[in-house]
Amino acid sequence: MTASSPAPANWLWQAGTPGLFVLLWSTGFIFAKMGLPYAEAFTFLSWRFAIVTLLMLAVALAMRAPWPRGPSMVGHIAVVGVLMHGTYLGGTFAAIGAGVSAGVAALIVGLQPLLTATVVGPLLGEHVSPRQWLGLVLGFGGVALVLWNKLGLAEAPLWGYGFSFLSLLGITVATLYQKRYCSTMDWRSGGVIQYAAATLAMLPPALLFETRVVHWTAEFALAIGWLVVMLSFGAITLLNWLIRRGAAAKIASLFYLVPPVVAVEAYLIFGEELHAFALVGMGLTALGVALVMRR
Repeated sequence: MTASSPAPANWLWQAGTPGLFVLLWSTGFIFAKMGLPYAEAFTFLSWRFAIVTLLMLAVALAMRAPWPRGPSMVGHIAVVGVLMHGTYLGGTFAAIGAGVSAGVAALIVGLQPLLTATVVGPLLGEHVSPRQWLGLVLGFGGVALVLWNKLGLAEAPLWGYGFSFLSLLGITVATLYQKRYCSTMDWRSGGVIQYAAATLAMLPPALLFETRVVHWTAEFALAIGWLVVMLSFGAITLLNWLIRRGAAAKIASLFYLVPPVVAVEAYLIFGEELHAFALVGMGLTALGVALVMRR
């Protein structure tokens, strides 16, 4: 082993982190579906973000995490929190609540890698090669095949689809914004600021448009517990780590893998149909991501 070669454990971590992130991120849709019957969307998210804020604060204080210096950095981190957690999740939950099918919502958000690639050059100076463009297009085509039988545009008002596109805009801008302004953020103290900002962003719509009633069943407790620990702690920490170490277009391409993984999980857990188009689409998606991620 040369002096510049990574240690085996470090190499395994770097190689396995993208897959672990996709797996954890995909479970968010499953446990959101499990918990939403017991609480309205913004109320659900308000509770989730408030709990995460308190837990993250305890972690930051116990580990003596460094805090950002100056109000400017605090503001940048708060903006990412509102965009990544509030706008992305709030828009998705609101769209599904308005009647947009989960397949259509996932497909719209699946535009993120293409949207990221089109703006990443002028904003971050990153080059997207022809091979990567091909991978991005193949990935989106694979996602469309996975969700083909779930697409339906007649069940929801136009403003419901507007929420889906707002969700797409939120996660795209959050990825680029964090890459540019918050790449040195400590995940513990930064997480406190992000989730506190997201909690404050969720409170107005919950207070104005919802009953704020929560049925604390075993299913809801399991759902919010999983989302707090495995998503808000685990998946978001991995996403922050990936953003700091990778090109934005490459990181965004990982989101192509989420709908196929969700389709498999929904088949295993809820018995949802997994058709032949979906299997072909999964292979196409994996090929597209491989083209984008290959050195």
